[in-house]
Amino acid sequence: MKDIVDEINAVHRETGRRGIPAGEARTVLLRRTYDAPAEDVWDALTDPARISRWFLPITGDLRLGGKYQLEGNAGGEILQCEPPRLLKASWVYGEEPAEPGGSVVEVRLSPGPGGETVFELEHTAIVDPEWWAKYGPGAVGVGWDLALLGLGLHLRGESIGDPSAWERSPEARRLMTASSGAWGAAMAAAGATGDEIATAVANTTEFYVPDAGSAEGRDTTG
Repeated sequence: MKDIVDEINAVHRETGRRGIPAGEARTVLLRRTYDAPAEDVWDALTDPARISRWFLPITGDLRLGGKYQLEGNAGGEILQCEPPRLLKASWVYGEEPAEPGGSVVEVRLSPGPGGETVFELEHTAIVDPEWWAKYGPGAVGVGWDLALLGLGLHLRGESIGDPSAWERSPEARRLMTASSGAWGAAMAAAGATGDEIATAVANTTEFYVPDAGSAEGRDTTG
């Protein structure tokens, strides 16, 4: 596996706001380049057997207008599907309503000049202001950083092995800590104050990398 610093630096991160019909939404955006053709990246994102190798087991009708469910995580509806360049889906937990303009994940692929693929993931959601003040974009951003790491390893023919065991490893804790700090830098670029950044980074880091013996669980993608 690449060095943790290299993995963190491979991703460009942004956070912002977007006005949508249901209210004011927050956005997190991740961009990185994979040394693989767009068709292979697209297949890894849409083939259920491959998704389960780098992300989570998935069930459902994986076509435009179909519903999907990630095991123990989010589900929703496929809103747009334009292979091999655009995939957009609602992102809903449990029984919460999938309101128009609610939580949405959009993945965009574009070919690079040398056969590589530029990958962008943008997650847009209406967020409780108190929750955002406590955690900022890192609450979902760290989870997406882990997902992008898993995808990159899969495209290189590698694997982290048992995800549950790996997330407790020193290497994973370093990556999640560094990711939380990187999302703090994205907050700074978006105009957040020093106090806002410090609060969000500290709480997000504690959430993903709790002190030894903590029983607090983690949801790594949202």
